Amino acid sequence: MAIESNQHLSDKGKRDLAVIEKALDGDQSAYAELLGNYRDAVYFMLLKMVKNEDDAEDLTIEAFGKAFNRLKQYTPSYAFSTWLFKIASNNCIDFLRKKRVHVTSMDSFYTNDDGESIGIEVKSSTLDPEESIMKDQKVKLMREVVTKLKPRYRMLVEKRYFEELSYEEIAEEMDLPLGTVKAQLFRARDFMANMMKHTKDRI
Repeated sequence: MAIESNQHLSDKGKRDLAVIEKALDGDQSAYAELLGNYRDAVYFMLLKMVKNEDDAEDLTIEAFGKAFNRLKQYTPSYAFSTWLFKIASNNCIDFLRKKRVHVTSMDSFYTNDDGESIGIEVKSSTLDPEESIMKDQKVKLMREVVTKLKPRYRMLVEKRYFEELSYEEIAEEMDLPLGTVKAQLFRARDFMANMMKHTKDRI
């Protein structure tokens, strides 16, 4: 999918635009490339805003999830990094505003914006051949994306979805509150779902 003229962009901006066009054309690995290019920059920007490493990691994942979900809305009238940082900072401001208004303990469950307790168990089912192919492709993409995550996030995802440990086992192994494990895995899963939602259409 071609995007309008980009002559005013820097060389880096033009390289980003080429990767974005690949993503919009269905190249799922392009999303992982964008994540790898900007993960640390977004993370450290957010860390300065929230002054908490766990929150900064969560908000980084959320920011990329929102950006990838809206990628078709990006126009090269400004650099992709500017657009991405704006999404990340706006999401962070919303987070800080909500945190000031309503602080919820994460030690027992994850609560969404509607106040509902969220569980993220993956239902097991028998897959037909086509579904098996799609699952294999998604697992391959997930592994590629996971390698770009911050170490602790990567470890959480690997233990839950690749080693298939329970939340309780992960919490014990990593010495984390159970609620924190569930909340961070919920965000990671939502982020990866945004990336992989078009996989079925590409087969």
